[in-house]
Order: sequence, then C-alpha cells, then structure tokens
Amino acid sequence: MTEYDFDVAILGGGSGGYAAARTAAAAGKKVVVIDGADELGGLCILRGCMPSKALIESANRNLVVREGAEFGIEVGSSSVNQKMIIERKRELIKDFADYRAGQLEDGRFELIRGFGRFVDAHTMEVKVGEETKTVTAHTVIVATGSSIFVPEIPGLNDLGYLTSDDILDLEELPESMIVLGGGAIALEMAHYVEGLGTKVTVIQRSQHLLSGMDHDLADELQASLTKRGLQMECGTQIQRVERTGDGLKRVVYLKDGQEHSVEAESILVALGRKPNTASLDAANAGVELNKKGGIVVDLQMQSSAPNIFACGDVASPYEIVHIAIEQGEMSAENAMKYIVGASDYAQMDYRLKLYGIFTEPQVASVGMTELEAKEQGRAVLVETHPFNDHGKSMIHGSKFGFVKLIGDAETKEILGGSVVGPEAAELIHEIVVAMAFHSTAGQLAKIPHYHPTLSEIWTYPAEEIADA
Repeated sequence: MTEYDFDVAILGGGSGGYAAARTAAAAGKKVVVIDGADELGGLCILRGCMPSKALIESANRNLVVREGAEFGIEVGSSSVNQKMIIERKRELIKDFADYRAGQLEDGRFELIRGFGRFVDAHTMEVKVGEETKTVTAHTVIVATGSSIFVPEIPGLNDLGYLTSDDILDLEELPESMIVLGGGAIALEMAHYVEGLGTKVTVIQRSQHLLSGMDHDLADELQASLTKRGLQMECGTQIQRVERTGDGLKRVVYLKDGQEHSVEAESILVALGRKPNTASLDAANAGVELNKKGGIVVDLQMQSSAPNIFACGDVASPYEIVHIAIEQGEMSAENAMKYIVGASDYAQMDYRLKLYGIFTEPQVASVGMTELEAKEQGRAVLVETHPFNDHGKSMIHGSKFGFVKLIGDAETKEILGGSVVGPEAAELIHEIVVAMAFHSTAGQLAKIPHYHPTLSEIWTYPAEEIADA
C-alpha cells in the first residue's frame, strides 16, 4: 500500500477549506492545509462578506440621517468621516482574520504557507518562499477560491479603474462613480458609496438587475434605487472607456440600438469573479475544468480525478459562503470515505439555496424561483404582498418592496420564497426554516406571529396559497 505524507491535503484556507480541514482533523485524519495568500482568512473575511457589510452599515446609518425629516427629526448638519469608517472596518476585520488564523495554526493540522501545484493526482509541489516542497496525500480537496474578473474593454486599462478590493480601503470617496455590473457585489458597492454621498450610475448588460433572480424583485429594487437618486442603465453593451476634456472618465455604451455615454470621476468594475485554477496545473492530476476555468464536480463534490474533491468558488455553482462551508464539510467526509473504499458518498442538496443582498432595500431568496418553476414546467401557486400595505413596514417608512411565496399547486408545500424590502436578509430565514421541514403554506399561516412585526407579512401570501 502506498504511503502518503497526509491523508487529506487541502489547497486553500478560506471558509470552505477550513471547514474541510476541521472536519477531517476531527475524524482523526492527518491533514495539511496549503495556503500562500498574504493573509490567512479567505475571501469572506478579508475582502468579501465581512468588510463590505461593515462599510454598508455606515452607509445605512447615514441614510437614516438623510431621511430623518420624514420622521420629524431635523438634522442641522452632518458629515462623513471616511477615514474613520475605513479604520472601523479594518479593526473589525483584523479581529475576524486573527481568529481564523488562530484556528488554522492551533495544531489540529499542519499549515504550509505556500502555493501548491499538481504534479499528479497525489503529489503537489508547494512554493514556500524561494524553496519548493513536495507534498503527497491520499486525497486532495481544492478550495482555492476566486479572484476578480476584469473584461477586455477598450480604454479601461489605460484610464484605470477600481475593483471591489479597492473600494474596501478607499479613504476618500469620489464625487461620482460609474459601476459596471448589476449583480450583488456591484449593487452593494453602489449602495455603499451613494449612501455616503457619491453620485452613482450603474451600467448592466442584462435587461434586469440581479441576473438569475425573478424579474419582479430586480425591477422593484431598481425602482427603489432610482428613487434614491442612482441612475440605472440596463440592457446595455459597453463599447469603450475614454477621457473627457475636463479629466473625467466616460463610458460609452449601446442601448436600444443607440449610443449613449455617462461620465464620472471613477469607474468600479464589478462584473463577476473567476475561479483560481490557473496555477494549479490541474491537467497533471486529471482534473477537468469547465469553460470558466472552474473545477467540474458532481453533487458529491468529486472531480474527474476520483481522489480529488473541490469546494467553494473554485467549483461551486453558487458563490456563497454558507454553501462553501457545507461543500467543504461534505468534501472532507467523502474524501475520508474514498480512503477506506466506501461508496456511500453524501451528496449536496441545493433545495434550500439561499441568497442575501445587502442593498437598501435588501433582497433575499430561498429555494425555487418563479423563473425556475417555469423552466421546469412545475405547476405552482405564486402569491405576493407589498410592504406599503403592511402595518409595521408602513411605520418603518417602507415605500417599496414585497414578499413572495411559491407553493406546489397540488400539495401547497412551500417551494420558494423571496423578499425585497426592509431587513430582507433576516426575514428570509423564516421561510428557510419552514422549507427545511417541508412546511405547507397553510402550516406557515397558522404559526403565531407577533403584531406589529415585519415577520407577520409572510402570513398573507401563505394564506392566499393555502386557500387557493
């Protein structure tokens, strides 16, 4: 029997990689984590979920000040201390990152600070400083994450641009900004900078924001952001970026067959991310990649090389942290089953796939969308209820938004839920729990809800589906 240095080698120490490492180590396996990033912690902690939400919280507080007059609160003057906002974010992220670094360095598994590449399916070369170390493992879990994707746009590189990484440490916001992209990252950053006073224009290729979500949610968010003062341009084709005579940056785009342009001090490129596989030499291990460079895996998170699994952004159809963690745990469990020759692999179940977007208003969804139901030819019942016709949200001042439930037309089981409105990312969890227990709309409607609360709004579409 071949002797390996480790039972499980994990490339990447972010959320998915750490989840895999602690799972395998807790089962008594000999584990190594290989991570050559400048800082330990992964995307979520260092450059994603946590820092962006820290900054967005400051924008949310400023929006409350801006809207104070509606509630009888007159604010004589207010100012934004951008350096203080960034410093608060840095302090919070340092705490989070230090905690994760401590977890990775606490001795449960070996940590090698370097970048690994495959020699074959069981062997990796790891660049550690100027030296190269060879590591062998019975199984490998790839959790190398993703990086920012920047498309080829004439003039963009010459004039310069910002990415979401840059925004997170920007100690002085521009007076105006063009945001390229209409997904979660683009809209959260647009909300953040506009909330602190920057004039924002969003340019989206698709006809709707938030591609993949139901159009009614996206359109409601667009209406709300437009009312706030953001300029939203959907259904576009970006042609070029050029300098104006007064030093601004101009983005030229096609819309409805006509050429248009918009000018601003800065451009933020937020057009998605790409899997980090370029330096892995995946072909050496027999690992198949898809057209975007991601690792092709099945629901067992197993790649085309039987002993190699993958989790998180490098392989997942969903770039979401809690899913990466679940995938990491499952990758480790299945890797250990591979070691002993078992065949009863666990499989991912995306029935409860969950999204949350921290704009204002927020957007969230779980389970099946109406678009997916139509694509599958599924017979469903769909009901909504608006926040501007609901007591607590009217008190809250909500003028936009609604909740939406999707139920099976025959059994009335809840198949999906979505919300655009106040505290959407919190409200959606009531539907997650209901769906986890395969609740029907009638069962949800009968659960007591305190009055007046935002949560009780779910009972209205639930009752409509139950009575249909």
